[in-house]
Amino acid sequence: MVSPKDLFKKYLDLLEISRSEPNFDFLKRIVKAHLIKVPFENISKLIFKKQGMKYIPDLELFLEGIEKYNFGGTCYSNNYYLFLLLKEVGFEIKLCGADMKNPDVHLISIVTVEGNEYIVDGGYAAPFLNPLPRNLKEDYVVTLGYEKYIIKPQDEFGRTRVEQYFNGNLQHWYTAKPKARNIDDFNNVIEQSYSDDAVFMNAIRITKFTESGSMMLKNYSFTESVGNESKTRKITLGELPQTIQENFGMPLPVVKKAVGHFKELKDIYS
Repeated sequence: MVSPKDLFKKYLDLLEISRSEPNFDFLKRIVKAHLIKVPFENISKLIFKKQGMKYIPDLELFLEGIEKYNFGGTCYSNNYYLFLLLKEVGFEIKLCGADMKNPDVHLISIVTVEGNEYIVDGGYAAPFLNPLPRNLKEDYVVTLGYEKYIIKPQDEFGRTRVEQYFNGNLQHWYTAKPKARNIDDFNNVIEQSYSDDAVFMNAIRITKFTESGSMMLKNYSFTESVGNESKTRKITLGELPQTIQENFGMPLPVVKKAVGHFKELKDIYS
């Protein structure tokens, strides 16, 4: 069995980050490297479902997925292991829940560094390559291609609302709550995310970021963005495995195993 110390060293090595003092610059470097190296994707989740899994992979399996298959995960695995990594290297950090249409269906971290609080979110398929400030007096805006994200100042309960707009229309949102939580608090919602009717058991979503843009697959739409410019092309269900292999580097046999049972894909936001 690999020791936790060795696993976290491997984690940093995969991110191509050297351990440093837990200051804001180090936090920024880890967050950016994580967004670029560890995609938001549910191909691995579909594989785990076929293997009978109803929980997030352990850290060793999570890192193996990154290393061998260019996997990452959805919010539960990406954000939980990013939380553990930041905790391991010395940051003052808490794991927190976030509400969408239902409570606690998203995970984020809140880090306190150099006297300020920041949200760290590597699991929203969003271009949050920098920690998101919480001590805001006005909206904080992040844009990439067709999408815009607005981080609102805290409300009277210390909650932070994050809104996603697509072509100027509000499409999705979450409200991050500042109470420290334990991963076990999310056991039920994580198990439900593997149910036959769950969103990511019936759709495909992969987002991978670069220094200047992103590649995003939402079911039958593949979008490449550089700065504020985006190009989208439609693909068929049959073209899906090859598109994933060519653009996200996941091995074709693994992708076919994950998606081969689909006869149609459902709208993620329906």
